[in-house]
Amino acid sequence: MTMEMKDSGSVVLTAYHPHSPARIPGMEQSFVQDIPASHSPAGRKSVSRCRRINRMLSNESAPPAFSRSNSQASVDSTSMEDFWCEVESIKESREDGSEEAMLLEFKPADEGELEAEWLQDVGLSTLISGAEEEDGQALLSTLTRTQAAAVQKRYNTYTQTLRKKNKHTVRDVRDIFGTSESSPTFETVPVSPVSSNGIQLPGQKPVWKSVSSKSCLDCGIDKGSPSITEELSYEVSFSESIAVLPKTPEWPKNQRFKKEDSSLPKFIVRKSRFGLTEVGDLSPEDMKKIRYLSLIELTAFYDALGVELKRNRVERVRGRENGLFGVPLTVLLENDQKKVPGIKVPLIFQKLLLKLEETGLETEGILRVPGSASRVKNLHQELEAKFYEDTFDWDQVRNNDAAGLLKMFIRELPSPLFTVEYLPAFITLVEKISKIKLQLQALHLLIMLMPEANRDTAKAFLQFLKKVVANEGKNKMNLWNVSMIVAPNLFIYKGKRANQQEMQAAASTAHIVRLLIRYQDILWTVPSFLISQVRKMNEAAMNNSKRQLMFDKGVRKLLRRKTMERERPERPEGAVTFPPYLQSDIPEGVIRVYAPLHSKVSMAIQLNSQTKAKDILARFHCENSRGSSQNVRGQIQSLHEIGGNIGQHCLDPDAFMLDVYRANPQAEWVIKPKAS
Repeated sequence: MTMEMKDSGSVVLTAYHPHSPARIPGMEQSFVQDIPASHSPAGRKSVSRCRRINRMLSNESAPPAFSRSNSQASVDSTSMEDFWCEVESIKESREDGSEEAMLLEFKPADEGELEAEWLQDVGLSTLISGAEEEDGQALLSTLTRTQAAAVQKRYNTYTQTLRKKNKHTVRDVRDIFGTSESSPTFETVPVSPVSSNGIQLPGQKPVWKSVSSKSCLDCGIDKGSPSITEELSYEVSFSESIAVLPKTPEWPKNQRFKKEDSSLPKFIVRKSRFGLTEVGDLSPEDMKKIRYLSLIELTAFYDALGVELKRNRVERVRGRENGLFGVPLTVLLENDQKKVPGIKVPLIFQKLLLKLEETGLETEGILRVPGSASRVKNLHQELEAKFYEDTFDWDQVRNNDAAGLLKMFIRELPSPLFTVEYLPAFITLVEKISKIKLQLQALHLLIMLMPEANRDTAKAFLQFLKKVVANEGKNKMNLWNVSMIVAPNLFIYKGKRANQQEMQAAASTAHIVRLLIRYQDILWTVPSFLISQVRKMNEAAMNNSKRQLMFDKGVRKLLRRKTMERERPERPEGAVTFPPYLQSDIPEGVIRVYAPLHSKVSMAIQLNSQTKAKDILARFHCENSRGSSQNVRGQIQSLHEIGGNIGQHCLDPDAFMLDVYRANPQAEWVIKPKAS
């Protein structure tokens, strides 16, 4: 069912469902009547209208036809008042012309098209083309049992559709997965048995370090928070963990959120001997593989839970090609990188955050209390004209106006910050998954799927929001308040239609923002099981390349033989020739570390079971404390693993080097500044 709202002033929740419920006679009319089209005065004069919307869309007042699904989330009406007031404020800003209307157009999916797009998005386009490409084969060779089942399910649907349409001959799924009988048996990566989320069963070899103040990453701790903590493991894929859990008959009905911050659990991620890896610690090439694997894993995770993974299909995104507001993030970054090479977050967004962090964190009602609509409009126009000329006067900007500009920037992005394609999946993880631990795992994979520009910008924004919540004592903005205000700006896009079910997703979107703020340190850490799969994928690709070169080497060998014999010096009688790997001057367990920015540029280091990356850094710092320049001494240096079965990997200072060395003995080890 859909309901009309007033032309360009209307908003649509991005909890977009392509298959809306049937239209209920009379409901659309009553909805429109409850949202007057008249323009409300600025400020909080529209609170009464917000309350009417809130009462109408709350669970208590919704008609039975719109009762929510099994795990339907809800909160009391009064706790959602800030959300609907923010929606009304957004609506008014668009009605007065201060924001441009740019529509996202969705294209319908023909049968089999969704599966074909999915296979392309996970890097398996070779299954569609029929080509025998190395990358696709390498990826398939690393899949776990549940991941392989997810791929096979989509490929089966795709091939069945093609056969119905009689387009062309397609490869049999048994040829891809190496099965010879009708009942498939997967040749996939073995997975250790787990009880829940990778917690080890008795008899398994422990992989975690003992607990200490710096041996784990914890999120969710606050004064008054429950003392019970839950452990998260990155060692085993989330979908494999789900696969061994007892099946739940059905999710609890009418799940309700508690708005108290203390209601969220505390999670601890133990550091394995490899340490933790943040998103920016891996090379772009490896992060591309992480995205492939994350989509496969997310699909397998949803399959294991019996939840449909929905995606929007965006046909066209219209955005400006220059300026500040309404410009795609990638375009903004291309322009900004000409001024500041290597920048990852748009300059205008950084400046707005910096302005608020310097002067606005203690402002009461920051983000919630709107600035002057006319001032924000004028500042918007002035920024567009003067920002890149460095003539804009930031001292004239009031804190609430800066907050208004920040939210406007996010809303005017041609595509939502969390991407329109996967916004239904964000909503589904709350609507259909009841346990916060499972919600967090799904959210984690969705963050891994985001484009780099979106993910880096979102991280900067969430770090700012965390600082706002930390100043709750002065600004009166707790985690729930901030989530209520931010959710409409992140999960609403410009359009002309919204259905009742989507409007009722308000509490779900606010809960998502709350999880993003509270657990951001966890969410921006790359799961180690994905890194292990990337290593295996790179190794498989290298092995395929070596086999491909065998024929060429055989041909060249004949051509080089005589030349090599002529140039080879005569060996003394009785001399023994060692193979190349034994001729190396670096014995087993010893690594040569390079530090090109230091006065002492290299050092051979003997590793033992307790040597950590930070120990090697400390040794170089001690050896070079006098010879290195002041500029080098002032930089934060990190140890990097480069080459072998990884592109580039900035190591956790707590990583045990002997374990990393054994996982990638062909790597080079370089000390250099960590990429910002």
